[in-house]
Amino acid sequence: MKINGPNQTNWNPYQKQVHQQKQVQQNPNQDKLEISKEAKSMQESEKVSTPRSERIDELKAQVDNGTYKPDPSVTARKMVNFFSE
Repeated sequence: MKINGPNQTNWNPYQKQVHQQKQVQQNPNQDKLEISKEAKSMQESEKVSTPRSERIDELKAQVDNGTYKPDPSVTARKMVNFFSE
């Protein structure tokens, strides 16, 4: 009868762990990103059209120069129409 002691050279308890780690590293999961239809429509609605952006830039320049003079009666009429709906 042959008995091998703890000094056996071909026995490594960590060998299985190393082998398992190599398998895990070979098949990494990839992240996925999905954008819902609602989010896509929100992104499209946030885009400002060119004529509107030009008008906004023009109004900003007028405010900066101090030449912006809104008509108070038109502003009041539009506010009443907005809140009465």
